[in-house]
Amino acid sequence: MSWNSVPAVELMVKRGGSVNPSKFPDETFELLSIPAFDKNEPEILKGSEIGSSKSCVEPGDVLLSKIVPHIRRCWVVPKKGEHRQIGSGEWIIFRNDRFDSGFLRHFFTSNVFHSQFMNTVAGVGGSLVRARPAGVELIEIPLPPLAEQKRIAAILDKADAIRRKRQQAIQLADEFLRAVFLDMFGDPVTNPKGFPLGTIRDLVESANYGSSAKASEAVGDYPILRMGNITYEGAIDMTDLKYIDLTDKEKPKYLAVKGDLLFNRTNSKELVGKTAVYDRDDPVAIAGYLIRVRTNEKGNSHYISGYLNSAHGKATLQNMCKSIVGMANINAQEMQDIPLIIPPLSLQNRYRDIVVSTKEKLAAHQAALNANNELFNALSQKAFSGQLS
Repeated sequence: MSWNSVPAVELMVKRGGSVNPSKFPDETFELLSIPAFDKNEPEILKGSEIGSSKSCVEPGDVLLSKIVPHIRRCWVVPKKGEHRQIGSGEWIIFRNDRFDSGFLRHFFTSNVFHSQFMNTVAGVGGSLVRARPAGVELIEIPLPPLAEQKRIAAILDKADAIRRKRQQAIQLADEFLRAVFLDMFGDPVTNPKGFPLGTIRDLVESANYGSSAKASEAVGDYPILRMGNITYEGAIDMTDLKYIDLTDKEKPKYLAVKGDLLFNRTNSKELVGKTAVYDRDDPVAIAGYLIRVRTNEKGNSHYISGYLNSAHGKATLQNMCKSIVGMANINAQEMQDIPLIIPPLSLQNRYRDIVVSTKEKLAAHQAALNANNELFNALSQKAFSGQLS
């Protein structure tokens, strides 16, 4: 079955208006941002808590992330509640009565669209690249009858729900580990267990930046982790890799091995400071926007990661970048100066053992999720080529 198509420019909102929430300090806003998307709910914030102008959005608008490390994030603006709805600058906004919002969301996250979208990216290199709206405008979007769009969206919604159940099991494990962290070490704000106070530096043996060399799509001795390979929740995502060669002299500086802490030093101010422990047996290279941290005899990388991924740790990272406009940076020295409590190493190691055991049990869920993703992508391919019966 063949359908007409329309260029994306016909759907893109270019003059939808903007608002500077700081001029309305006492008004409450519903902010749709990348971190909010990752938590699956808008942020509810006072205008005084929002540092820059935002786009005005409407219920049913389709928001597509244009920042390459966070591609395939697509959000349909929910029904309006009691607060004004605004979107952060990472989004391209789409709005058109000829299209069903659910259909567009699935199309924008499909492999069909993704391959074309990636041809529009530009920037300073590495992972700090964005899709050029002028390039995205030219991408053709299939236009089935509205009833067919709704049918396709409903079928893909059901298939997607199966994937999400697997994903939810993994997310519940993340919540469990955050609860374990608080139980073992107490609230970092009040330090009820009376542990000594210090900084990350007290637990660090070395902190090294990654390689700034250009990576290859397929050729190289080592996969290289970029900032997009660290998730906001604190995991390593190996699904989108590039490759690099390293000399014998470069290997000690740029290779991460099992147990190393990886810290994303440059990103948007909402995402800078993403942290994870590398947990694979085979070494990988790290890109220049990451810092590789190795702990000394007083520290354990899983403990530092647990803290930086806790609510208090995330808030600390946000406060370090509150006044920054655009891309934020936390260098190796600033990262090591972050204050934290210092529990006994034996307790840190017990926490590490629980983290490792939990993640090993999740491996089966992750394998099933990967299989579900492959099946969903095949179904999506059929849907957008008119072959879905």
